[in-house]
Order: sequence, then C-alpha cells, then structure tokens
Amino acid sequence: MKTIENYINGSFKPSTNGESINNINPATGDVYGTIPRSDKTDVENAVKAAENAFSEWSNSSQDYRSRLLLKISNLIEENLSDFALAESMDNGKPLHLATAIDIPRAASNFRFFANAITQFSSDSHESQGRDTINFTLRQPIGIVGCISPWNLPLYLFTWKIAPALAAGNCVIAKPSEVTPMTAYLLSQICKDAGLPDGVLNIVHGYGHEVGQAIVEHPKVKAISFTGGTATGKAIAATAAPMFKKLSLELGGKNPNLIFADCDYEKMLSTTIKSSFANQGQICLCGSRIYVEESIYEKFKADFIEKVKQLKVGHPVHDNVNLGALVSEQHITKVQSYIDYAKTDADAEILYGGERVTLNDYPKGYYMTPCVIELKDNSCKLNQEEIFGPVVCIMPFKDEKQGLALANDSRYGLSCTIWTSDLNRSMRLSQQIQAGIVWVNTWLNRDLRTPFGGVKQSGVGREGGFEALRFFTEPKNVCLDFAP
Repeated sequence: MKTIENYINGSFKPSTNGESINNINPATGDVYGTIPRSDKTDVENAVKAAENAFSEWSNSSQDYRSRLLLKISNLIEENLSDFALAESMDNGKPLHLATAIDIPRAASNFRFFANAITQFSSDSHESQGRDTINFTLRQPIGIVGCISPWNLPLYLFTWKIAPALAAGNCVIAKPSEVTPMTAYLLSQICKDAGLPDGVLNIVHGYGHEVGQAIVEHPKVKAISFTGGTATGKAIAATAAPMFKKLSLELGGKNPNLIFADCDYEKMLSTTIKSSFANQGQICLCGSRIYVEESIYEKFKADFIEKVKQLKVGHPVHDNVNLGALVSEQHITKVQSYIDYAKTDADAEILYGGERVTLNDYPKGYYMTPCVIELKDNSCKLNQEEIFGPVVCIMPFKDEKQGLALANDSRYGLSCTIWTSDLNRSMRLSQQIQAGIVWVNTWLNRDLRTPFGGVKQSGVGREGGFEALRFFTEPKNVCLDFAP
C-alpha cells in the first residue's frame, strides 16, 4: 500500500481531518494506496505558506528560477522509469507510452519554461516629439491555482506549474484524485531540487472540496484548469465575479477531415493513433471521422481491419496498444454511449465496444476499441464528448459539406485535415472553428505554440509565451523626460 501525502510548505503531511481516499489501479481494479481527502483547512494552510514565500520568490532573479527548474527537469529524467511505472499504474495507459511520451514531455515542460523565462521580454514605446517613453513591466500575479486532469497526469500538471513558477508566482496545485501518484513523486523531486518551502504546494483531494476551495479563495488570484466543460463552467461561475484570471482548457470533439487526394497509408496509420491513443482519453483525439465519399467504403474496410489488430491488455506489456480505462466510473460512462448506439436507428456499431476480461486481472477496466457508423451528425454520439476508445465515421460529398460537418459542434479544440491540395488546406485551416489545426499530421506539438480551443473547448491559451503572459500582470509605466 502506497500512502500519498500533501506537500505544503516544504513538508509532507496527511489531511488535517485525517480522512483519505482509496487509490485504485485500473489495470487490476484493486486498491493499492491512499491519498489525503483534504479540505478548506489544508488549502488555507497552503495559501499561508505561499503568502510567506511569495516576496522572496517573486523578487528572485530569473536566472535563479531558471536553474531550479532545470534541476527539476533533470531529476525527472533521472527517475524516468519510476515516474513512468507510477503513471501507468495510476492511469492504466501502456507503460511504453508513459516512458516514451508522458514523462519525457513533463521534463521538457520544466526545461522549456526554465529557458523561456530568460527570453521573456517586455515592450517599450517611444512617443516621438513628446519626450515620453512607455515601457511595460511583466510582474508575477501572486498566488495561483493549478488544477489538472487524470488523462495526462504529470504532463499536464507540469504544463501549468512550470510557467507559473518560472514567472515568479507561488502555486497551489491540485492533481486529479484519480491519478495522484506522479504529482506526489514530483513533490519529492522539488524537495530534492531545493525549491524553497511554500513556493509549490500540492494538495490532494476531490474537486468539489479541494478544487472548489482553491477557486473560491480570495488570495488565489488566477486559476489554470484543464478538464471537463461542465466543471469549467462551474469554476467560471465562482471565479468570474471575483475577477480572477482564468485559463480553461476544456473538452474536445475533434473532427478528422479525410479527402481522397491524401497520402492514404500515412493517413490510415495516423488516424488509428489519433483515434485510440491512451484509450482515446486525450482531449485531442479525433473522435469524429469524416471521409470523402469516393474513398469511404475503402477507408471503412481498411480502418476496421487495422482496429481489429490492436491489442488490449495489461499496460506493462510491450505489445499492448490499449491498456485499461482510468476508472470503473469512466468505463461505465463510455459503455453507456455504446449501449445507446445499439438502440439508435442512425448508428451502427461496426466493431468493438465490448468489456474485456483478462484472465489474470478480471476486475480491470478494459474495453475493445469501438467504431460506429452514423447517418446523422446531430446524433449525441457525434455531439457529446465520450472520451474513450470510441470513434464515429461518416461520409461527405465535397469540401463545403465536410467543413459544415466539422464545424457542427459546440466544441472547437482541434481538427486534422488530410489532403494533398495546398490551396484546400489553407482555405480550411482558416475556416475551421478550432484552436489547433493539423494538416497531414496529428499531435505534432511545438512547445512554443499557443494551445487551446474556441467555443466550449475553453478560454485562453497555454504554451510558450502565452503561458508566461497568463501568469504575469502587465503594468505600463509612462515616463516624461522633457526638460
């Protein structure tokens, strides 16, 4: 049994109320540890620690903060195998995926923002003929709240924490209670790296208790949240009247537009990945697949054949493509959509969508990847975020109809376009209602670029200097130097 503790003011502590939450391994369905069920008292203690640390940390040099973040990055890499195993055990994702992608990207987040803060410049504007100059200061906000989801636990946790710390803020962070282990390991790394006490505080617990306490605390001046749209609305309802800065990276129901002139083999192999990577539990997965009519039947047959070859199994095995879904609650939710498809006249399940029982792990949360053919784009299977190994496919006649289908969603996070026509790719990239457009690729990320969506996929942008701008306040200074 692994006992996780809060990290407050440089010390590891249980919840003040003594309560805990079971931590379940989704691959086996067994409890393998506990985390604190923290409450407002623990958040208050974290805020006090951050208050005491803020003056010294915010006035420290960029070089000092940069060196500390680089040290944290290096320590994550030195402990890669431990982090990857913990991530796989907590989340259910294949171990090889956590080893190759999730943990290295978490280390890259710290390294990127460690370097970016040394290049983060302010603006100045000389008013010619009036003997004045304006210059803009970028100052840390103060105490900020970072709340991250369970699907990419360490990667998205560091995606928020690293720029917040680099900019000179003190952080109250809440990882998902479903996947807390790598956040706990990170707190130990930060302690070993010499991060000053109180600069980063990690408080574990439920969202409606700890998360809400962070959002509503008057001394927490900004909230960066990644998660579901419904939770984002609730956070905004609390934070907006308090005039807090908000960055909300919410749901996605991302379209794949596949044209007949695409590089077919590249498209097919990439679409398999964009459909089912991390069991489809990535906000950027392409869960709506629209295919030009002339190649639709060929795509359908080839795609299903490829999906049948995907192996579902325990995430520690190297030959596994899909591990376990994250929790019993979540697999039940995903199953409800598959059950709905069985009763909807406009939907036909072409393959998969069945619970899988592994001989050695009968309580694990496994499911075969599912492909559903739809006749009506307004079906809830194409309008609601399922967030599992489920994709829906439909044909389209021409570019105009394909674009209309892609934009027919309340979400607008990302889109993937497959075509060899440069003019078409440029037209569609401008007309697609999404914050991110990939052309002939998927999940190809440069940390310098802005990340976020439109419509109900969120507010604000993360990544690069966008993140550093969010975690700082601009202050304009006007100097008159006339004699």
